[in-house]
Amino acid sequence: MTGRVYLVGAGPGDPELLTLKGRRVLAAANVVLFDYLANEDLLRHAPAAAERIYVGKKKADHALAQDEIAQLMIERARAGKTVVRLKGGDPFLFGRGGEEVEALAAAGIPFEVVPGVTVACGVAAYTGVPLTHREHSSAVTFVTGHEPAQIDWTSFSGADTLVIFMGLTTIGEIAARLIAAGRDPQTPAMAVRWATRPHQQTISASLSELAGRIAEAGMKPPATIVIGEVTGMRERLDWFERLPLFGRCIVVTRAADQANALSHLLNEAGAEAVELPLIALEPSADTGPLDEAILRLSSYDWLVFTSANGVRYFVERMDRLGVDVRRWPPRVAAIGPATAEAIERLHIKVDIVPEAFVAEGLASGFERFELHGRRILLARAAEGRDVVPEALRQRGARVDVVEAYRNTIPAEAPARARELFGTRKPDWVTFTSSSTVKNLLSMVDRSALAGVKFASIGPATSATLRQHGLTVDAEATPHTIEGLVQAIILRT
Repeated sequence: MTGRVYLVGAGPGDPELLTLKGRRVLAAANVVLFDYLANEDLLRHAPAAAERIYVGKKKADHALAQDEIAQLMIERARAGKTVVRLKGGDPFLFGRGGEEVEALAAAGIPFEVVPGVTVACGVAAYTGVPLTHREHSSAVTFVTGHEPAQIDWTSFSGADTLVIFMGLTTIGEIAARLIAAGRDPQTPAMAVRWATRPHQQTISASLSELAGRIAEAGMKPPATIVIGEVTGMRERLDWFERLPLFGRCIVVTRAADQANALSHLLNEAGAEAVELPLIALEPSADTGPLDEAILRLSSYDWLVFTSANGVRYFVERMDRLGVDVRRWPPRVAAIGPATAEAIERLHIKVDIVPEAFVAEGLASGFERFELHGRRILLARAAEGRDVVPEALRQRGARVDVVEAYRNTIPAEAPARARELFGTRKPDWVTFTSSSTVKNLLSMVDRSALAGVKFASIGPATSATLRQHGLTVDAEATPHTIEGLVQAIILRT
């Protein structure tokens, strides 16, 4: 049975600008052919088993010729595959989408086109430059600029707003032709590289000066040119490049299935969040002690968790054993709000959430309770500080500590870390546990960390950084991922 090909607009660069339909189609793909301008972060929406093929084109570097790309789509579709052709911007605006669907139609291959946010609209939105405006522009013209001699620029010289795709290297010639055709040399203009991404670069100048400014800055493709009075509005309306962490590259070291929340907050603040999972969470290798404790849950007076992960793995093990949450002890304590939220999702009341989200704070939270002779179960990771159990034992409690899960190092982490710190030095590295600090130092040479700033989730992680001779440049207050991002902002 013949498959189907979807031409999907990947948008201008920010992966969150992919359409809902584009994401749904990607999630069902057997094969993904992606462009140079399509953000590779979008590939995470495709199934892990999907075939991923890079078919990108740069000015002098084409991974595959256009007819080879078309043939690939046809072959995979004839094999019954669902094929996604992921194209930067919109498939039908200077993206050769028309040529590709012509080839598919000629071959009798079913296809659909999923529109995307055009690069031009992304440039406009992320620079604060409306392409149309009642006072400045009632029309906008899109034109390709890679072969300026083939264009009749007299047709476009009077355009209110002129957007030029693929014209960065030829803007000098284009400007000269527009001015010769009657365009005012002082017309405001701008060039925008990697629009909508955290490393967006914008150069503003008059039409006659823009080419020189681009050369001085060493700007390289891909970039889009906008010419017209509307570009003069950027100084007042720009919002993206004014975000507090704009242009900063920040490494997130949390486990892969937990990194997204912190990455999202950093992206919202304008940063480029680079995920480098330094720990992976796994169930305990020996579940015997945990199972025994779960089976006699009702004999405990307190159940204590020092992380949301502990809650997750504890409950998963309860499900395996067929133990109902109604057998939980009468009182429950959590080290912080994220842990408490994980418990409360089970419709269980949390009796202690300390003001300071650290082990010392949790221990002090028990001060108002009588503990002598009380039985307390603490479920945590394989490696953990003994601050809480020791403090509770000193007050006469009988404390059992069980391993609910363990931290391991992802197999791909060492190579990924060496690549990251060897090619492009990040501005910050965030640490949300002592394990992430130790694991990074086991993977990269200390010299590779020179000039990088370090942000810690709390005192215990900060202490580990200092023990290894590293400076704590920011510490979260409160000790949450929101507090971590705010601490970085305050010290940037």
